[in-house]
Amino acid sequence: MHHRKVHLLLLPALALVVASAWFPLTVGNPQATLLNLGCSQYNATPAAAFLAALNSTFAHLRANLSAGGSGGFATAAEPRAAAPAFAMAQCRPYVSGSDCVACFDAAAARLRAACGAANGGRAILDGCMLRYESAAFFDQATLPGNTQICNGSAVPGGGFADAARALVGDLAAAVPRAPGLAAAAASGGVYAAAQCVETVGEGGCAQCLKVAVGNIDGCPPNSDGRAVDAGCFMRYSNKPFFPANATVDLAVYLRSGKSSRKGAIIGAILGGVAFLFLVGLLTFLLIWRFRKLKPRKGDILGATELQGPTSFYYHDLKAATNNFSEKSKLGEGGFGDVYKGLLKNGKTVAVKKLIVMETSRAKADFESEVKLISNVHHRNLVRLLGCSRKGSEFLLVYEYMANGSLDKFLFGERRGTLNWRQRFNIIVGMARGLAYLHQEFHVCIIHRDIKSSNVLLDDDFQPKIADFGLARLLPDDHSHLSTKFAGTLGYTAPEYAIHGQLSEKVDTYSFGVVVLEILSGRKSNDTRLEPETQYLLEWAWRLYESDNLIGLVDQSLDPEEYRPEEVKRIMEIALVCTQSAVAARPMMSEVVVLLLTRNDPELQPTRPTFIDATSRVRGETSTSSSSSASKATVSISQFSAR
Repeated sequence: MHHRKVHLLLLPALALVVASAWFPLTVGNPQATLLNLGCSQYNATPAAAFLAALNSTFAHLRANLSAGGSGGFATAAEPRAAAPAFAMAQCRPYVSGSDCVACFDAAAARLRAACGAANGGRAILDGCMLRYESAAFFDQATLPGNTQICNGSAVPGGGFADAARALVGDLAAAVPRAPGLAAAAASGGVYAAAQCVETVGEGGCAQCLKVAVGNIDGCPPNSDGRAVDAGCFMRYSNKPFFPANATVDLAVYLRSGKSSRKGAIIGAILGGVAFLFLVGLLTFLLIWRFRKLKPRKGDILGATELQGPTSFYYHDLKAATNNFSEKSKLGEGGFGDVYKGLLKNGKTVAVKKLIVMETSRAKADFESEVKLISNVHHRNLVRLLGCSRKGSEFLLVYEYMANGSLDKFLFGERRGTLNWRQRFNIIVGMARGLAYLHQEFHVCIIHRDIKSSNVLLDDDFQPKIADFGLARLLPDDHSHLSTKFAGTLGYTAPEYAIHGQLSEKVDTYSFGVVVLEILSGRKSNDTRLEPETQYLLEWAWRLYESDNLIGLVDQSLDPEEYRPEEVKRIMEIALVCTQSAVAARPMMSEVVVLLLTRNDPELQPTRPTFIDATSRVRGETSTSSSSSASKATVSISQFSAR
């Protein structure tokens, strides 16, 4: 059963209780001035279990901040509790360790007093922020609800206002490339600082600070201004609020190598224009909500969360793909062939011709499943734009990914072109997409066939998972015990390949195998490995046992681009995902946290189960609860099992 979840900063003003309180800034830290306090109006259920989980996360956060090795940033989660809780704390980079803990305590006390059993809350103080929710939120950057906080009297003359706007503009450009996504600087009598939540990454940081610049632009000539958002914080003042030795040289992180006053002003203007554009777009979408859906020539903007999938004319898609010609074919998959199509409105799309049984049940399943997956919207999931059906032919229309599938960059004609940062971003993006399918969408969707060829890359090499939700359209398929195998050997969890036992952890296992492929540049069943090792997973485990995981790294990667300890940790995360015991594998929301934080405990993966490549599933596994490995033609072995 799914109960309603509330994400703070996504809610309109009526859904949040927001308070602001101002106190004179003291000379010393911990800078506990309260800027914003918000609580969800929905209580968690069961309340006692949620509060217990929340207390555990708060204790974990405080311990990490107190230890001093977290850099003033920590996340904690209790995803398997009866009422899950997720929490995050971050201190400003110029706040000392002891003052960081004091600021955290002040924020925690505010939340406990104000929010009770609310399933979400946030407290933003000058020196730190603390946020919790009942669902994972660590990758959220800028969200509706971001705002400005202007304070102080106007500084006479125009020089201060111009200097303030120039400095915050430079910070917005530099901080996404600065260590820890944070920096403080002083120039022209202005003191300013900007900081992003570490888990949003460089792209999310840049996006959040762009909005922050647009917000804070309305504060000068006031002597003090702040911008707060889900994933970033920005402040300027005419008085120092950080030690002199806390400043950094922004020129190192600016593209031009020096501050650009003009660029800052333009950036602020563009931020305001972008905001107005978003308002206009939302208005447009609301208007569309009340329009009756009819088959039409298919504009991509027609497929919105407000009205479901666009119904395309079959003859339009046939013309767009040159009658589904071989020249237009992009690839072949387990669910059907995919063609590149050019619509009459100039939009390029990908058209998938599904292989579905021609029965009334199949048609009904197709319509319901398409309606479901058309409402899935996430930056790391391929967008379904619409559909068409003519007789026994079922067509799905997707957004087109110019860079194609990930496997081409790992093993195909473009092998060796992905650098370390791109590979890391692909791994994180995949994890985020799967976490959304499993836990954040209102229906849990298990992909069942995660592999490198089902991961597409956009123009910026951001990953988008394809073919989610289609496995249930296979003939004679039942929800948890499959009569037709829907996975790919080498990627598929043993409990699913052998017994047909399906859970979210099937995707976790496959994700772990793909991560090993991304890091090594080798296929899961690469026969070029050691003679006694047939599969990539087995080879990785042997390297782990010999404490030589770094030997797995793709030789085409520049050693100067990555830190060996970072790569090794990601490999360990991949091995944790492929553990034999289903319960021992993490949930994908936990994987996101592991990938993006540095303060988690040491990982200790156990030996995985190996599916022999010489055996194969012929298509049947028993649907009864007594199904056994002997009924499937897949053999498995446990590496030195115990």
